[in-house]
Amino acid sequence: MNPKSEFLQEFNSRGYYAQCTNLAKLDQILSQKKITAYIGFDCTAKSLHAGSLIQIMILRLLQKHGHSPIILLGGGTTKVGDPSGKDKARQVLSQENINENLFGIKKTLEKFISFNGEAKAIIVNNDQWLNNLNYIDFLRDIGSHFSINRMLSFESVKSRLEREQPLSFLEFNYMILQAYDFIELHKKFNCILQIGGSDQWGNIVNGIELWRRTSFNNNKKDNLDTNYNDEIFGLTSPLLTTSDGKKMGKTSDGAIWLDSEMFKPFDYFQYFRNIDDKDVIKFLKLFTDLEITEIEKLQKLKDQEINKAKEILAFEATKICHGEQIAKEILQKTHEIFLNKNSNLFEEIKVSFNNQNSKKLIDIIFESKITESKGDAKRLIEGKAVKINNQLVEDINHIITNTNDFELSIGKKKFYKIIINQ
Repeated sequence: MNPKSEFLQEFNSRGYYAQCTNLAKLDQILSQKKITAYIGFDCTAKSLHAGSLIQIMILRLLQKHGHSPIILLGGGTTKVGDPSGKDKARQVLSQENINENLFGIKKTLEKFISFNGEAKAIIVNNDQWLNNLNYIDFLRDIGSHFSINRMLSFESVKSRLEREQPLSFLEFNYMILQAYDFIELHKKFNCILQIGGSDQWGNIVNGIELWRRTSFNNNKKDNLDTNYNDEIFGLTSPLLTTSDGKKMGKTSDGAIWLDSEMFKPFDYFQYFRNIDDKDVIKFLKLFTDLEITEIEKLQKLKDQEINKAKEILAFEATKICHGEQIAKEILQKTHEIFLNKNSNLFEEIKVSFNNQNSKKLIDIIFESKITESKGDAKRLIEGKAVKINNQLVEDINHIITNTNDFELSIGKKKFYKIIINQ
């Protein structure tokens, strides 16, 4: 791959490239003019997590090179559920839950993406057009262009069927709705490029083929400002796993949320600081704004020096997500903890005993949101990763009495001061 356009050059050099529907033609267009592209996120949680970071960083890269990104939030498609990469159907969410998640995701994205300037991003909710579709008309006008035989061949469907896991007709419609989204965004905003993870390749291709087959790609429609003879494109990035085979954005404690209320900035910093040496350069390219030439210099670091690159990665990633000031404070805090200058640098967590005289340590860890479940807390103790006042805890039923504050450490990098509310 030797692209001419600056966007695709950097897209490739940072490791974002997986597939493209017509790379040569897209490269030609990108080298000649600025375009509008979109990436979609369904509204299944109140925040995006680190598994979405590649797509978010691609949105930033589009803006860096002057292209206008559309962030499509799936207020409509969330009601259906994407079967891609899933072993079972998603939980059906209420409209109230979806609206709450929409608000949270918008708040998260505002930390990463600019909504001002020439290449400003816009947020669009696909519920605007999906919610009012006439079912019979949609089946006739859109559904008739989809082959069941072909849909069954897509990995997201085939893998579920091969494992004899149920796939509902509701989920089966997801790829049709995503294809229709591309048509609507092309029609309304002259969006010519959809970007997604490689697990979305089949859905993206469906959108392009639907556009080619329907009447939307000619000039018979009235009052359209778009030239529908232009080609539209799909571009995907690889699904990322860490060097130990784990899915990006997950730890034994749960998801790495991008919302500071759901995952503490200090822990976010530590997640990147503690990655495997083999992942450092790859993550610097994927998750920071550092220039490639600067990263190539860091690539030359060996042995213990690699810790410097890890620290730069953690600082830069935290700066993008939580702001430079917070990143600086955490960096200073980690230095001082490492030097053991001041135990007051431990993150403070207030715990209430609700008029009880004692409480299980597992319950305290879970209720303090240090782990996502009591089972995770239990596994940490069983794995000899928990200390109280620097003393190892080995009993999963360890009891804390409602008396003195104490220091709690999880592994080598997470430190807390537990304040007992009397």
